[in-house]
Amino acid sequence: MRILIVAAAAGGAALALGSCATMSAEQCMAGDWSGQGYSDGMSGMTMSRLDEHAEACGKHGVSPDATAYAAGRREGLVHYCTPAKGFEVGRSGSGYAGVCPSELEEDFTYGYRDGQIVHAAEQALANARSRVDSLGSRLEELDEKIIAKQAEARADGLTEEEREAIRNRIAEIRRERADTEREWRRAQDAIDDAEGDVRDVRWRFRDQYGSW
Repeated sequence: MRILIVAAAAGGAALALGSCATMSAEQCMAGDWSGQGYSDGMSGMTMSRLDEHAEACGKHGVSPDATAYAAGRREGLVHYCTPAKGFEVGRSGSGYAGVCPSELEEDFTYGYRDGQIVHAAEQALANARSRVDSLGSRLEELDEKIIAKQAEARADGLTEEEREAIRNRIAEIRRERADTEREWRRAQDAIDDAEGDVRDVRWRFRDQYGSW
């Protein structure tokens, strides 16, 4: 389980953390490496975060105190590696980078897996709603096409053959619209099911993690 979680987190973490300076000049000059480590531990950062700090502070002629940073980070991880935090991280859809010490990891991953269950239910609901919106927009487009074709069929100067071709096209659009409307109704049912699933997981976990 831990390997899968770490793999899922690695790519996104690299993109999110590597794009800008991690510490300001003022923070570098202050030299509170224990405090910085504590803050990073509270945020679930890996030790590789120190390399990014070193790069940021190197531009200001400052080198990190790795020992103080590591000690502070360990203290921060005590507050990060809890079931409640694991649930919060899992529910947000964020990855877990395997940072918790072995004696704390079981508690964190217990909450993390529960959070993933909630995230999956909430994501399914969001997807169902998006599907309904998409199909609703398609129905509007098809209605507009039918109106436009009906107006085209009434134009002067058309041969009967041309009018028949337009009527056939209108019939095709109507068939597509009927199919789309059936899909839209099924998507509405999917919303109802997904809303039920979200209510179920909220009830299931409310005693452990509170309401949200």
